[in-house]
Amino acid sequence: MPTSKKIETNALDLLMDDHKNVRKMFKEFERVHAKASPEDKQELVDQICAELMMHTTVEEEIFYPAARAAIEDDDLMNEAEVEHASARDLIEQIQLMDPSDPMYDAKVTVLGEYVDHHVQEEEKEMFPKVKKAKLNLDAIGEEILEAKETHGAGLLAGHKPKGRARGSSART
Repeated sequence: MPTSKKIETNALDLLMDDHKNVRKMFKEFERVHAKASPEDKQELVDQICAELMMHTTVEEEIFYPAARAAIEDDDLMNEAEVEHASARDLIEQIQLMDPSDPMYDAKVTVLGEYVDHHVQEEEKEMFPKVKKAKLNLDAIGEEILEAKETHGAGLLAGHKPKGRARGSSART
């Protein structure tokens, strides 16, 4: 009988893996942005933005509703949703910019700092409360995996908003 590796389905583990992956990409951006070609920089930032959009979408559609009901901490959940909205706004600004724009690197760096702050709050405040609430984190994790598989292809394939001005000096 073939052995198959068990797929991790705990929602908190999946979300923390996303956090780790995005942090790694931001560190890579920090390391290479000054020397990278605009095209290489653009490719990395597109990947960061796609991962963040996928992550925020599954959190907002699947994880946050379950967490909100379980932990009954509206302030914490409301702040998380506002932080997501602000990150999405910054992502949209970045996606409309040319990577040679003098503000491009600054906006990506600020997005990284913003995401890091948000991740710290989730992992230190929200996730422990969710864990104590005894939610079925495997069932939520399975929903997250399914959503990523069925809806993620467009986001992770580098979907960009209409009107993206590559090679021009579009600014926000």
